[in-house]
Amino acid sequence: MALLLFAVFLLLLVLGVPIAFTLGISAFVYILFSDLPLMVIPQKMYAGLDVFVLLSIPGFILAGNLMNASGITDRIIRFCNALLGHVRGGLGLANVGASMLFGGISGTAIADTASIGSVMIPAMKKEGYDTAFSCAVTASSSTIGPVIPPSLPMIIAATLTGLSVGKLFVAGMLPGIVLGLGFMVVTYLLSVKRKYPKNSRMPMGQIAKSFFQAFWAIMMTLVILFGIIGGVFTPTEASIVAVIYAMAVGLFVYGELRIRAIPKIMLESAKTTAALMVLVGFANLFAWIMTVEELPRLIADTLLDLTDNKFILLLLINLLLLFVGAFMETIAALLILFPVLLGVAVQVGVDPVQFGVVMVFNLVIGLTTPPVGVCLFVASSIGQISLEKIAQAGLPFLLVSLIVLLLVTYIPAFSLWLPGLFYD
Repeated sequence: MALLLFAVFLLLLVLGVPIAFTLGISAFVYILFSDLPLMVIPQKMYAGLDVFVLLSIPGFILAGNLMNASGITDRIIRFCNALLGHVRGGLGLANVGASMLFGGISGTAIADTASIGSVMIPAMKKEGYDTAFSCAVTASSSTIGPVIPPSLPMIIAATLTGLSVGKLFVAGMLPGIVLGLGFMVVTYLLSVKRKYPKNSRMPMGQIAKSFFQAFWAIMMTLVILFGIIGGVFTPTEASIVAVIYAMAVGLFVYGELRIRAIPKIMLESAKTTAALMVLVGFANLFAWIMTVEELPRLIADTLLDLTDNKFILLLLINLLLLFVGAFMETIAALLILFPVLLGVAVQVGVDPVQFGVVMVFNLVIGLTTPPVGVCLFVASSIGQISLEKIAQAGLPFLLVSLIVLLLVTYIPAFSLWLPGLFYD
């Protein structure tokens, strides 16, 4: 029966059926042919959704959309451009910097690519940057978002295993910052080599002005992060604080958010949340079937039979996740594989929080690798250029991602040092 499950799953995946329905339909076919009651479907879907911390997801999505509608994206870009525009390739550097700041608001890579890319890709093309390079910078730097808190994949990972959301958030900070700096180095070196333009240095007064305009966005991230770390509120409460904060800033500080626009923003946020929750529900059903078929134990035993060496095992897991991430949506892969692989990693002495960062980091790399690199598709549609050209231009950034992944994998302190400072 397990063969039937995966045969249907792979067929639907090849046909391009959305991953949520691929999981649901393959699970439905399995249940029909295994004589299980159909009541199992809503029961297991509801069990996957009946987790308190998942309530934070619609809150963070709504907060990000409210901040977007408030003109926060433009202010972040202006600040980064004021700070870095005078350097060779400054607009590309500002692109990466804006993604680092915006990632601390949205927590998702796709929102980053769409919001930052819609402004930066046309601007970079106008300034004389190669289109493929402009799209590659945007798509690659957007993967910083799910690593730097607040991160929706980190929330999902914590939900699945009972890990502390706060610890996972903090554990992703240093890797996310190093990843962003690595992208900046690549952007600068390529810009120098290709003689991309630079702007004149802005006066300090203008830089300070742009900083104060972006100040409220930066403060939002700090309020969320240190509120959770300090135990002032839970992640779910933090998401509500973020919504109130975003609404207050948009209405009374920036004055660009209109009350009549709020219902539409809430509707769009509800649609995004609903799509995500359907995915979570179907993935939980799929994962339950895998457990019934004892596939997690089989995967764990197979990996441990190959080797019990921690370093080799982690390498094998990384290769598996990089492959899966190239074909499957990040959250779906997390829901199905994280509990299984976490058990294997813990058996060979890997810290669960460290492995959570490793898992998320692996899968977000897949957002910029064909054939299912969602961020590549978004950047491609904005830049009006083929997916293949963006993927090729993104190879230097992919190399940086892999180097940082190795650091996270093999140097525990790289992800555990900051959580140790705040929680031990």
